[in-house]
Amino acid sequence: MVNIDITRMSSKGQVVIPIDLREGFNEGEKLVVLRNKEQIILKKAKDFDKNLEEDLEFAKRTEEAWKRINAGEGVRMEFDDFIKEMEKW
Repeated sequence: MVNIDITRMSSKGQVVIPIDLREGFNEGEKLVVLRNKEQIILKKAKDFDKNLEEDLEFAKRTEEAWKRINAGEGVRMEFDDFIKEMEKW
């Protein structure tokens, strides 16, 4: 059975999960947020496979890096220097 309730998003993008829908979720628990067109899905992060959690973190870091590059905050370097930098990771 699907439970339905209504909530609002604040000016800061915060959304309160109605109390009737919080069953099984604990304060401070990490949630993965998935968006597909008009849907937003919340899933417990601990329920995801470890590799998927790492992939999501990588995707987030990559997106943040592209935003910095597009804002002119990127660093140019020669290919060999880039490879040396990557080896440090």
